[in-house]
Amino acid sequence: MDNLLISATIEYVKEVFATDFSGHDFFHTMRVYQMATKIAMEEKADLQIVQLAALLHDVDDRKLSPETCENKDRAVAYMRSQGLPEGMIVRVKDIIGEVSFAGTDSVVPKTLEGKCVQDADRLDALGAMGIARAFAYGGNHNRVMYDPEIPPALNMGKEEYQNHVSTTVNHFYEKLFLLKDMMNTGCAKRIAGHREQYMKEYIDEFLAEWDGTR
Repeated sequence: MDNLLISATIEYVKEVFATDFSGHDFFHTMRVYQMATKIAMEEKADLQIVQLAALLHDVDDRKLSPETCENKDRAVAYMRSQGLPEGMIVRVKDIIGEVSFAGTDSVVPKTLEGKCVQDADRLDALGAMGIARAFAYGGNHNRVMYDPEIPPALNMGKEEYQNHVSTTVNHFYEKLFLLKDMMNTGCAKRIAGHREQYMKEYIDEFLAEWDGTR
C-alpha cells in the first residue's frame, strides 16, 4: 500500500508540474523527495509521512497556486482522493505549511518529519542546483540578473520578503546564504556546508567577472 501510494503521488505531481519552468518543476520535487528520504532514514523519522509531504510540498505553493495556498486545497483534495485517514492528512498539511522560507518570520517545524522536509527543500536551493534554480526563476519572472546599484534588502519579515522584487544575485544574500545556518538536522547541516561554499565561490567569480577583474 505504501509503495502504491508513493507511486501514485509521484504520477500526480508529475502532472501538476508538467508545464513549470521556474525551478519549482517536477524534478525539484523529486530531488526534495529523495533528499527528504535520505534525511528521514538517518534521523529515524516516519518515512511515509516525510515522503508524502515532500512530494506534495509545492502543489499549493504561494508562487505557483496562490488561490489554494492558505488551506493547501490541492494537497488535501489529493490525499482524500487516496482515502487517507484525516489524521495523516492533517500531519502532512501541517508539515507543508511549515516548509517555506519567510525571512525573519521563518518557522522551525514542530515535528522531526517537518524538519526533514524543510531541510530537503532548502538543500535544493543551495549548491550547483541552487545556482541554476535561482537564475531559472529570475529569468522566468523577468528579473534583472544583477545591478550593482541595487543593494540586497536584509532582515526582511514574511510580508516584506514575499512582496519584495530584487535581482537574482541579491537573492543569494537575501535568502540563499542564510539557509545553511537554518538547517535542522545533522545530516542536512553536513551537506549544506559544502553546497554553500560552492555557491559563495561562484558568486565571488561572478562579481569578479562582472567587474572585469578576472
